[in-house]
Amino acid sequence: QVHLVESGGGLVLPGGSLRLSCAASGSTFGINNMGWYRQAPGKQRELVAEITRGGTTNYADSVKDRFTISRDNAKNTVYLQMNSLKPEDTAVYYCNALRGSSRSWGQGTQVTVSS
Repeated sequence: QVHLVESGGGLVLPGGSLRLSCAASGSTFGINNMGWYRQAPGKQRELVAEITRGGTTNYADSVKDRFTISRDNAKNTVYLQMNSLKPEDTAVYYCNALRGSSRSWGQGTQVTVSS
């Protein structure tokens, strides 16, 4: 079983930046894709960005050119650098890891973009 712990959320002004981190522990051998999803109030959870073990990335259109996902395989950690944040980026952000056919989720971290 993979255990994921997110950190780095908070309150930021529009146009500001935040960096989220997610550390995986437990049965980390064989983790392939890692990613970030978000869920805003009243909306479905959606993919924000994902990255394979080899470094191939995929982004939602709404965050392209503003967010950057990266990972450190030695530390079993994935990051999400979020720049030029907008109020519509406000959501709970969840880390996700895919190991074989098993998908694990973190507890989520709140990101609020507001003046």
